[in-house]
Amino acid sequence: MGHLSLRVNNPDVVVVGAGIAGTSIAAVLARGGVQVLLLERQHGYRDRVRGEYMAPWGVLEARALGLEDVIRSTQAVDARYSVDYDELSTPSAAEEAKTDRSTIFPDVQGPLCASHPRMCQALAEDAVRSGAELVRGVTEVRVQTGRRPSLTFLNGAEREVRPRLIIGADGRASTVRRQSGIHLDKAPATHVVAGLLVEGASRWPDNECTPGGVEGDLEFYVFPQGDGRLRLYTCHANEQATRWAGRAGAQRFVEAFAGLRSIPESRGLGDVTPAGPCGTFSGEQTWCDEPYADGVVLLGDAGGYDDPVTGQGLSLALRDVRQLSGLLLASGNWTVSALRQYGQQRAERLRRMRRVSKTFAALMTTFTDAGRARRDRYYAASGAGQEEFRMALGALSRGPDRMPSEAFTDQLHESLLA
Repeated sequence: MGHLSLRVNNPDVVVVGAGIAGTSIAAVLARGGVQVLLLERQHGYRDRVRGEYMAPWGVLEARALGLEDVIRSTQAVDARYSVDYDELSTPSAAEEAKTDRSTIFPDVQGPLCASHPRMCQALAEDAVRSGAELVRGVTEVRVQTGRRPSLTFLNGAEREVRPRLIIGADGRASTVRRQSGIHLDKAPATHVVAGLLVEGASRWPDNECTPGGVEGDLEFYVFPQGDGRLRLYTCHANEQATRWAGRAGAQRFVEAFAGLRSIPESRGLGDVTPAGPCGTFSGEQTWCDEPYADGVVLLGDAGGYDDPVTGQGLSLALRDVRQLSGLLLASGNWTVSALRQYGQQRAERLRRMRRVSKTFAALMTTFTDAGRARRDRYYAASGAGQEEFRMALGALSRGPDRMPSEAFTDQLHESLLA
């Protein structure tokens, strides 16, 4: 998995980027008999602030791809119960009202939480076992679109390959997207998101998560990873983008969680210590209406990504993988006309999630008296099982493709926020 062996001189597919999306599609395509060359800049995976929460519908996507067991091999844990700790209720009331997420789909125990670096490594190894060739340490990637596209890169020496298709799975700042001339639209962020891996959380149950609560001017999330580790996230106003900056930022982050009155001391957040870098990134929404060009198609964040406030990134990436791999394995026609169906369905999926995430962000990241009053009404209506809220936010657990189109209308969502 180092220098290119040239076992595949002109492979069927070159996948640029060996993250979750890239390794997943490489494994699925290789398993289907496609010659795959997988290129990655990093020599190894290290902890970074990346998606580590897979919604229940994402677990179904992983299962359909035959990748669930690979992901579970990384010591992933099922966060079966959601506890909505929040300043608007007492900790004991939040715990009494916890939600059992294993009832959403049969044989899915709820959201799945796992280490991002471990998932990437396990999926990369699975791709290689399935027959893909993985080359690390790749730099200076250059893409030329066309019916028979070309790609050159450095890996000790300059290499050129001419596959049938280039798949750009190289993240938010995608080189493949930029060099292919694919247009990216963007909706500005209304908040920033930060995350930190911590250890020493032996008193936090591995089967419980807090997928968004608010105290003061901070929205917070807690996701278990087993072995006393948690991934903690915050959302706060754009004006506080440097809130956790500097060498002492991670410690301030931990102290903020330890000081939350919404979460009881018995959960042990006062005992944790940083176990990785503290990263902050903006919560904008981006999308490509046409995530393809001649000989090129985009996957995962490279083709646009949703606001991370709802934690749908991993699930959306795996849905991309299932749809695109199904299309490529079903037909030898990989032209733009054939990729259009993938692009249209993907664009609609992201449009739907943008609508849901916009509503959720408005509910959870409006740190004003009016915002708190609105959130209080939301909790009351949600607890009462009101159909409007179940419909409008159902995609967060069930996915955008499993909800009817009326769940995503502006009229419905704006009425809930009025």
